[in-house]
Amino acid sequence: MKQKIIYAIFTLISVISYGQVELSMKPDKTDYSAREIVNLTIILELNGNNLEQKSKIMLPDLSKFNMIGSGSFNQIVNDAETNTSIDKYITRVALEPKQKGKIRIGSVLVNVNNKIYKTEPFDIFIKDIEKKPIANIANDVYLNMEIEDREVYQDQATVAVLRVYSKNIDNLRKVKNIKLPQQDNINVHAVNLNRSEIDPSGYANMASQVLAVFMVFPNESGYVEVPSVSASVNTYSKKSNIASNKVRLNVKKLPEGSPEAFKNAVGNFKVDIYCPSKEKIEAKKPVNVTVKVSGEGNLADMSLPKIEESPDYEVFAPKITSHVNPGLTGMKGEILAKYILIPKKAGELIVKTEAFAFFNPAEKEYVNLGQEKLGLTAFSHDQVLEARSTVEKVNDYTNTLLETVDSPVLKTTSFKVKEKNKFNWNVLFVNIAILIGLFIAYMLFKYWQKKQKIIKEKPTPKPLGSVAETEKEIRESLKTDISDYFAYLENLKISGDHPKFFETFEEMDAEVRSQYFQSSKEDFKIFLERQNGKSIAETYQELLQKIQIEKYSPLTTEDSLNDLLTDIVKLYSLISK
Repeated sequence: MKQKIIYAIFTLISVISYGQVELSMKPDKTDYSAREIVNLTIILELNGNNLEQKSKIMLPDLSKFNMIGSGSFNQIVNDAETNTSIDKYITRVALEPKQKGKIRIGSVLVNVNNKIYKTEPFDIFIKDIEKKPIANIANDVYLNMEIEDREVYQDQATVAVLRVYSKNIDNLRKVKNIKLPQQDNINVHAVNLNRSEIDPSGYANMASQVLAVFMVFPNESGYVEVPSVSASVNTYSKKSNIASNKVRLNVKKLPEGSPEAFKNAVGNFKVDIYCPSKEKIEAKKPVNVTVKVSGEGNLADMSLPKIEESPDYEVFAPKITSHVNPGLTGMKGEILAKYILIPKKAGELIVKTEAFAFFNPAEKEYVNLGQEKLGLTAFSHDQVLEARSTVEKVNDYTNTLLETVDSPVLKTTSFKVKEKNKFNWNVLFVNIAILIGLFIAYMLFKYWQKKQKIIKEKPTPKPLGSVAETEKEIRESLKTDISDYFAYLENLKISGDHPKFFETFEEMDAEVRSQYFQSSKEDFKIFLERQNGKSIAETYQELLQKIQIEKYSPLTTEDSLNDLLTDIVKLYSLISK
């Protein structure tokens, strides 16, 4: 009997020493203030060779906290005497409390050898302290930056809201010159910079107002701190600078296993490649090819797929055109990369883009779109000439003649005939009629000049009017026929004379300014804002900036000049009404 008891005791001891599991969770302390971080340490110790962890450590319900960050590591120790290994897994979790008072933290669970182990729940206490939305103080004005979603993936958008607080409503109108945060590890894009209506019942009986809403795209993982938003408070006596609070983001690293084509695109996107021109492509002549990326995400900051180089063609750096607006989960719209290709020989050629992949945070998976292809056929110069019909050759001759005799007074290039794939006798007859009409108009003009030399009318004296009427008459006499400039700019755009295009625009702008007695562009902008409104003045300033960019651009295309001319006609038609 004694031998059986001794045997049972030794068996129990061997089982205990053979496999033992210890699981614990402890906070760094039990009492916290409302803004302190709660740090939890979870330790799982597996003492034995036959212990297998069947599941990950399952955390309790932490809905009363914001997850600031988490991390884990393990230690393995081999005991030479007992020939067993001890695996120690340590996990740390950082939490930000959402509410005050006593909060119960539940049990942590883990499955080892198909057996569930758990820790005992415990309570922590969050002290009730005054929550201040204050960063800096100037004339009783406070700025506060709010970011609700502080846990995002790398290159994923999160929305920030900037509010101003003050006990005096008049101070809210004095906050100006808002400067959004700038930092290398974040990209910031404005969503709305218009002020909201004033809320008189804000926090702590202070009136509040939303000054700006913007998106933050963190471009690195880990803890990323969004810097303060600065602004100025202008009063009659002084000017003070204020700054908002800083916000810390927990940026999750993108999952492993990304495709080779993935760079930094996060969102949901689509890639297209096409040739906007419908004309025949001639070898050793430039052709436009556009790569369009559309969708929603970090569209304004991601790396675009380029056109791959090939021995069949030569490709030049693209001109990027962006049509992007804020969306629900990022920047939404499309970006066009307009390339110029020169086929090196006649025949079939395939234009390929680089492979493109993106990470979809909604589905939490990578999407590989691969390469986009565009098939083109290049013809030799002789093949292009042979394919033209007799009428098309006559049209070319007529267009050349019209370009030769063009002048700013008679805009004959507006009658240029575009190529038609079908034979059209009407085009031929119209061209002949235009030439005859020009000859008749020339003869009538000479006859009118001769008649004016003979007939001299006696000028009738005009009655004197008021100063306003006199100023109006002077302005009418100085008024420029702006339509002539529009037609002349159209001719210069078609002929490709870019320097003359910008020179003519400057001449037109100077004449329009002189019509309103404004010598400089800045004075003219102020005049437009007073007479036509702030939007017209801002449009005028933006047009001048576009003109300067295109004027000194190394590559100016017909599409860019066409966009500029459209803006010029639209704006100056409003100004010269």
